[in-house]
Amino acid sequence: MARFTLEYWKDEDWYVGRLKEVPGIFSQAETLQELEDNIREAYGLMRETEAAPNLDVQPEEVEIEV
Repeated sequence: MARFTLEYWKDEDWYVGRLKEVPGIFSQAETLQELEDNIREAYGLMRETEAAPNLDVQPEEVEIEV
């Protein structure tokens, strides 16, 4: 079992969070428990996608102005 840090904050009525050690795993929910469940689900989906051998992933660089 892996252990990660859930960083979260309130944005108006929503809990918003991310896994500190896993870039790209973000979610939001109305309660902290729902956020934890959503983050676990997002991590699981990411792991399934990484394990899928027949994905045709195409990298593309884009410029984003911030």
